[in-house]
Amino acid sequence: MNSEVYLQNGAQYAKSELTMTAAEANVKALVFMLPILVLYLVPYVLLWQEQFSFQAIENFVLKQGTLVLVYPFLMLLVFVLGAVVHELLHGLTWAVFCQNGVKSIKYGVHWKALTPYCHCQEMLPLRAYVLGGIMPGLVMGLLPALAGMVTGNLLLFLFGLFFSIAASGDLLVLWMLRRAKATDLVQDHPEKIGCFLYLRQEKV
Repeated sequence: MNSEVYLQNGAQYAKSELTMTAAEANVKALVFMLPILVLYLVPYVLLWQEQFSFQAIENFVLKQGTLVLVYPFLMLLVFVLGAVVHELLHGLTWAVFCQNGVKSIKYGVHWKALTPYCHCQEMLPLRAYVLGGIMPGLVMGLLPALAGMVTGNLLLFLFGLFFSIAASGDLLVLWMLRRAKATDLVQDHPEKIGCFLYLRQEKV
């Protein structure tokens, strides 16, 4: 991997690119999905076994009646709106650390994949970039899933589970940064999946 030298505020950084294709990202993100499913589903099923009995499922369907037919469309709406909120959480969190605030955040849609995206145009300290990267998975995934697990609210749990899985791509990018140091800088790649990493060089 080729690297370039970059200067900022009197410090020297070696710039490198950490990216992958969409196809590679989809395959590698599966590595995060399986542990998420196990870590979420196993405790929930053990805590609330009665919800998965045939009688409980039958009673639920009878109680909801024709509303059950509407649920798939409601789920689709939640997922679409959730995808938008997911990207907003990335952007709003990163904007807090940007010199130009929300002006440095770009939103759009990859029309071929029909998915929204968020791009931060400024370089950020590693911790700020990581915080923005994990925020959707935390707010929309982990916290609702835990709340659903504690209360036995299956819909809330499934909401959290789905958006935790949806954050697998974010976890993949953060995993690519696992060897970076707190003194390094990170910038979103404007086109590819991944980022530019600016490794701070120690003075000799």
